[in-house]
Amino acid sequence: MITVGYYAAAEDAAGTARERLLTDAITLGELAREVCERHGEPLASIVTVSSFLIGEETTRDPHASIDGVSAVDVLPPFAGG
Repeated sequence: MITVGYYAAAEDAAGTARERLLTDAITLGELAREVCERHGEPLASIVTVSSFLIGEETTRDPHASIDGVSAVDVLPPFAGG
């Protein structure tokens, strides 16, 4: 089970700020693909330009491990930095 947090435009596209998913994903790319399939467009277009917060580390690496991670946040580009 993993909690996915959505911020800004990602929250609007997903229709929720947070959701808990039962997933077998072990990489960020697998999880991203799963949430895109779950929510479709326009979330998929936002996810492709987003970075992700895994623990205290921000990454865009689809090969980053999420094994044992309890939460991942989707961080779309924010206006003003």
